[in-house]
Amino acid sequence: MAQEYDIAIIGGGPGGHAAAIYASQLGAKVAVVEKDQLGGTCLNRGCIPTKALASSAEALLKARRAEEFGVKVSEVGIDFPGIMARKNRVVQTLVDRISQSMRTDNITVFAGSGELLSPRLVRVDEQEIAARKIIIATGSVPSRIPAPGLELPGVLTSDGILELDSIPSSLAVIGGGVIGVEFANIFAILGSKVTIIEMLPQILSPVDEEIAHRFGTQLQEFGVEINTSAMVKEVRSAGSLLEVAFTTAEGERGIEAEKVLLTVGRSPYTEGLGLAELGINMEGKAIKVNSRMETNIEGVYAIGDVIAGIMLAHVAFYEGKVAVDNALGRYHEADCGTIPNCIFTTPEIASVGMSEREAKEKGISYKVSRFPFSASGRAQSMGETSGLIKMICEARSGRVLGVHILGPHATDLIAEATLAIHFEANAEDIASAIHAHPTLPEALYEAALGQLQGAIHYGRMK
Repeated sequence: MAQEYDIAIIGGGPGGHAAAIYASQLGAKVAVVEKDQLGGTCLNRGCIPTKALASSAEALLKARRAEEFGVKVSEVGIDFPGIMARKNRVVQTLVDRISQSMRTDNITVFAGSGELLSPRLVRVDEQEIAARKIIIATGSVPSRIPAPGLELPGVLTSDGILELDSIPSSLAVIGGGVIGVEFANIFAILGSKVTIIEMLPQILSPVDEEIAHRFGTQLQEFGVEINTSAMVKEVRSAGSLLEVAFTTAEGERGIEAEKVLLTVGRSPYTEGLGLAELGINMEGKAIKVNSRMETNIEGVYAIGDVIAGIMLAHVAFYEGKVAVDNALGRYHEADCGTIPNCIFTTPEIASVGMSEREAKEKGISYKVSRFPFSASGRAQSMGETSGLIKMICEARSGRVLGVHILGPHATDLIAEATLAIHFEANAEDIASAIHAHPTLPEALYEAALGQLQGAIHYGRMK
């Protein structure tokens, strides 16, 4: 006889485990089905391990610059096995914490792949789980492109590169999106000769064009070669190396590298779920849901990367909460209009709201203000003066439409801008709040002043 639960969640990644804990806090009896490790791609092969590596790269840069701060360091070296071991410890600590949370909140975890037999029944190997409501949170897998040679040894996905045992002397990165650029940044700092091959006209295509261009220049200072509007044709063996052949407006080129990293996005993972048999509507490879995370089958919900939406862990967290609320009769419609995006490079990039291009496309009259970190006292004292804060506001009302940051701790600074846009604040609202001195958030305050009479600690920027 099947065990009975209020909610069964297929997938224990960011959205799945967060939804499970939230549902348990609301008094529901919850089961989670996970075929791999709790925490999913984000924790085990994505967000967390890459940020651990980025932190090691940042520490290396600081050590190399120690004498600028009056600190004498006799020798700076790289212990790559030590870097990878630290990455693994960070991941395991967080996986263990999630496992403990499951036990503390009395959530039953079933190890194995889940298949929907009906809108109320999930099979996990030889077991059956009955549930009043089911949430699908199976995430995504790395996408591939139809180019010959991608099966060759040395061609890695974002999963495989996290298991390297040595730093490649050279690395060709196919794809200049967030994942590709983060890895390019890390391995360039560690000493690899890195080349990016991007199909679109700019790297980091969703990022504000000005910010992406400025960062591209800084990435090149680390020795990274960037090829945009470039289409990969083939990867082939070249002795002990690999050669990536690609075409540009100038013709065909080839670059050789020890390793090739394929980062051309991710695709929803729905294999073996039995969705077609159940009649669940799809949007391409993704599960189609409404604003309450409901599929077309009553009692079945879907969240995170498996649906047609923005593939970010914090979006999955939010969608999981929305799905649980509706599954338990607490009416809740998702509002994903204010989603911060963070890129953990050197310097960091973060944004929320509209870019200039989006404002133009919508026909909105807007004003742009900028404040460089070179004018920030805190950034100067930290020795991290690259970059700027760019604020886009509606011309008449001053309402904040978008904020784009390139610079130190950008991924932390974006929180204030996210709240401002979420609560429809204007530049005067930000400027009227006292910001502590000397701190980095003062730069956002100064950018807001730039929308009004002008920044105090920097001349008016057009």
